[in-house]
Amino acid sequence: MMKNIRIDRHGAVGVLSIARRERFNSLDVETAQDLRKAGLQLARDREVRAVVLRGDGGVFCSGADLKYIARGGDDDVAYLSPDARPAQTSYGPIFKQILEYIHSTISEIRRAPKPWIAAVDGAAAAGGLGIAMACDLVIASERATFEWAYFKTGLTGAESTTFLLPRLVGLRKAMELVLLSPRLTAAEACAIGLINEVAVDADARALELAQLLAEAPTAAVGVAKSLLNRAYGMERLDVHLDGELTELARIANGENFAEGLRAFLDHRAPRFGAE
Repeated sequence: MMKNIRIDRHGAVGVLSIARRERFNSLDVETAQDLRKAGLQLARDREVRAVVLRGDGGVFCSGADLKYIARGGDDDVAYLSPDARPAQTSYGPIFKQILEYIHSTISEIRRAPKPWIAAVDGAAAAGGLGIAMACDLVIASERATFEWAYFKTGLTGAESTTFLLPRLVGLRKAMELVLLSPRLTAAEACAIGLINEVAVDADARALELAQLLAEAPTAAVGVAKSLLNRAYGMERLDVHLDGELTELARIANGENFAEGLRAFLDHRAPRFGAE
């Protein structure tokens, strides 16, 4: 049994849902671990010929759970009281623990010999953006938004974002999305090639496409996906994910992330230094 991850089956289509709406479908260690477990199951099940990845409650995913990280990964709720928060600045280890599971999931999605379709309804930010981009097709609802967002808390990018963005939208546009971090509407994301399609109902459209692909010659689809990935240098993704993880964990141990995290919890603008 998985607490915050759900798997549903529609014939040969598997649907993986992130079901943690009270925390904007963000990922703590348990949820990230279950995401990897579900991703492995669907990627390697030969009876599943296409997969839809979605989030419950009108949110796709907001990445790693910063409140969980702020309290050091335990179940204490002292973070709700600003005076009770520990003066912690070493957040790298807990980030590393979460991201290792997310990165493993992303690798499975890219290597899976079947199509994965992201159905994005609501926000896909930071790690949620990376998870969506890692899918083969991305369908968004009209209210979906896409945002790199890492700089808001003083972090570098991870979860495949710095690898996939320049490949999807070009280097110049990727620089803009990273350095300025605009919040893109679904229409804007579609116009620059970040996603494939905007639909009134992203879940229904993604399921429709998944059912169509599940009737395609799966072996040929898998080979074509592998060849396209090879042509785009996707075999270097795992090495790049390791680099993203190392750099984010290092930056997370610095004062700027500690300040960014305090500002996030206090609902105020951060005051970053030049570190």
